[in-house]
Amino acid sequence: MNSEIKALLEQVQAGTVSVEDAMLRLKDQPYEDIGYAKVDLHRQVRQGAAEVIYGAGKTAQQIAGILRSLEDNGQKNVLITRLDAEKAAQVNALTPITYYNDAHIAIAGTMAAPSGLGTIVVATGGTSDMPVAEEAALTAQFLGNEVIRLYDVGVAGLHRLLSHRQELMKASVVIAVAGMEGALATVIGGLVDCPVIAVPTSVGYGAAFGGLAALLSMLNSCASGTAVVNIDNGFGAGFMASRINHMEAKK
Repeated sequence: MNSEIKALLEQVQAGTVSVEDAMLRLKDQPYEDIGYAKVDLHRQVRQGAAEVIYGAGKTAQQIAGILRSLEDNGQKNVLITRLDAEKAAQVNALTPITYYNDAHIAIAGTMAAPSGLGTIVVATGGTSDMPVAEEAALTAQFLGNEVIRLYDVGVAGLHRLLSHRQELMKASVVIAVAGMEGALATVIGGLVDCPVIAVPTSVGYGAAFGGLAALLSMLNSCASGTAVVNIDNGFGAGFMASRINHMEAKK
């Protein structure tokens, strides 16, 4: 259950907030129409994580406007994905953000303190996979998770991966990021007892088909407990890993 809604219901139970006031908070305007965007203000209520801005295809002015709408309605920390450095500088001139160039991610506000059940490990096959891995890692950190990075531990040098067995086996979730033939996810899936989220990247030579070869390899993995997101979708992997790492027993 979303922690803010849970806290509100506990206040109702304790008698410090009336039922009517609680209903007003929950029924408050679900979105704000700012002309070029309908900003979702109830995402936190429905999904447990607030609205994220996809930066590609939007102007700096549009991104800044959406940020202002979210901030005016109580969302102080906002994640912006797929944002290039030039546009990030333009946004920052309009409203303060922190930009992470390797991941093409910006954050307005601060990272959440770690509140997950355990750690999320983000592993890459090679250094070339790091931009997608950083998108996953920073997304998970923003959503309140402790993240361990294991980069350049691909199967071409298996000893590099095996030297990190302890970190892998203690993880609550592992995100395996790889291009080429995408074998890393299957190898990790055979070593750990936690969910593995496989992220195919567009890294590779011609027959890699822009990540399609890695995608198909990961979809055909023989390691049980491995799920696959779309090509280069580090954000989706980080978000899903966070959701797994924050699961509660539903009574």
